[in-house]
This record gives sequence, C-alpha cells and structure tokens, in this order.
Amino acid sequence: MSVRVEETAYDDPRVQRLVEAVQAEYVERYGSPDDSPMEAGAFAPPRGRFFVALAGDEPVAMGGWRLRPDLVDLGGSRAAEVKRMYVAPAARRSGLARLVLRRLEDSAREDGCDLLVLETGLMQPEAIELYESSGYVPVTPFGHYKDSPLSRYFGRRLVDWSGPEPKP
Repeated sequence: MSVRVEETAYDDPRVQRLVEAVQAEYVERYGSPDDSPMEAGAFAPPRGRFFVALAGDEPVAMGGWRLRPDLVDLGGSRAAEVKRMYVAPAARRSGLARLVLRRLEDSAREDGCDLLVLETGLMQPEAIELYESSGYVPVTPFGHYKDSPLSRYFGRRLVDWSGPEPKP
C-alpha cells in the first residue's frame, strides 16, 4: 500500500470522516463516544499540528498533537499531548500507526517540544502495545479521563535527556 502523510487542519473533511469512524469504534469498545473537549485551533501551528495518511485519495490514518503547558510537571519543559491517533480497520497491521506516531514526534520536536504525553484505554490493547514498544512509559493521569479506571497514560521524552524519566 502506497501511503503519503500530509499535514492538514483538524477540521479537514478527510480528517472528520476518520473522527466519525474512531468515535463509532469508541462506542463499540466503551459504550459511548469520546467526549473530551476538542478545539480544532489547538492543532494549528504554533499550538499543535495534525496529520492525515492517505492511500491514493482515501484517508486511512490520522493523528495530531497539541501543546499542554499545564503538563510540564510531568517532566518536560514544553509538553504536548497526542490526540486522535487512529488507523482505519482495512489499513491496520501495515505500520501506519508507527508512521503517524513518528511524524507526530518529529514535528513536535521540530517545534521545540521535549515531552509527548497521551491517554489511551484498556479496551485498546493494540494502542498500548504501540506506545510501550515505541518507548513510552506510564505517567501521572491527567485531563478529561484522569479518574477513569479504563484509562492509561504514557509519556516519552523527545530529546536526549540526562534528568529523570517522565513522572509515573
């Protein structure tokens, strides 16, 4: 499968098709959609970035990051949060999740971020495996679902660091 990754706006119609698909998947896995607050402008530079992976003209994966200055206490001086990582079912097991995650890490690093954090859920074991195998370690819960027993939180340093790892 030949795929290209493009930077785009969160409110791009191709992205919104994937957002609808991931919300339907959340309903299947958790019984309800993700209702964490999302503001399209949070993914616009310099506050963040958003990417879509395309197979031809078909959107098959997405992901973005947004700055989270409130999370520097997790161990970074400029923290960003990964949001809306998703790969369409027909495109899974092809390396797209790693490709998108790498693009997020590289672009956040280019924009001066030194820590990426994220929240995922127990009903998404493939996501947990992706993040752990990509060097993400558990961090203190934060944000909208911080009190949910189904949520798991991870972080990864984006620059060489001689200090402590992200705080568990």
